[in-house]
Amino acid sequence: MSLLAATFFVAPPTFAADLAPAFAPQPSERDPDHWTFSFAPYLWAAGVTGDTGVFGLPEVHTDQTFGDILADIDFGFMGAGDAHYGKYSLFTDISYARITTSSATVRGVLADEVKLKTETFTAMVGAGYTVLESQDGKLDVVGAVKLWSTETTISLSGGPLGGASARDDATWVDGLAGLRGTYSITPTIYLTGWGMIGAGGADLDWDAMAGIGYKWKDSVSAIVGYRALGVDYSNGSLTSDIIQHGPIIGAAFHF
Repeated sequence: MSLLAATFFVAPPTFAADLAPAFAPQPSERDPDHWTFSFAPYLWAAGVTGDTGVFGLPEVHTDQTFGDILADIDFGFMGAGDAHYGKYSLFTDISYARITTSSATVRGVLADEVKLKTETFTAMVGAGYTVLESQDGKLDVVGAVKLWSTETTISLSGGPLGGASARDDATWVDGLAGLRGTYSITPTIYLTGWGMIGAGGADLDWDAMAGIGYKWKDSVSAIVGYRALGVDYSNGSLTSDIIQHGPIIGAAFHF
């Protein structure tokens, strides 16, 4: 793999760990005088498609499956939280991923090997208000602020340039707004989803998910679905105009 190709193999500042709003809570009777909380660890098996660039180099088209990305993951965490009081809700989502890959350089003249490490962190905090509600479900209007932080480091080993390294990073904040809701099909099976769009540091930032949940008991439910996210960001050195999409699975614990 050439140095340029290796750079763009792990360059995107977004990653499958990135998630927007917390899982919509399972349908339940609301007590207007008490807070209710939920926590949802999850896995989003997303691939990445789009155009990316780092270190001011020309953009390169990226088309990676989740399997391609999984092979180079060092560590990742995804978790969402949710709190409700009457018609009001608060939610947060935090994710982190570190990817490392290495490859021999072309002909090994200036260096024998190039190593790339990409770290991505996202954190979202938002609030919602229920605008439609029935015995079977509800719909919330939501707004949120999302922090993105990404860092790509390239290091060379062996040859005349052995020990040399360079770093390209970016941090920005976007504001998003949209809807999320749930609808019960049976007492134990329900539909859930969200749709949000916004901008800020990025020219465009959007996220959508549709899924189905199963209520094991009042305190635990499982959710499977499909999610797509898009972001268009550039700061002159780092560029990301990509879409991530793939199945998502998680468990929600309510208390």
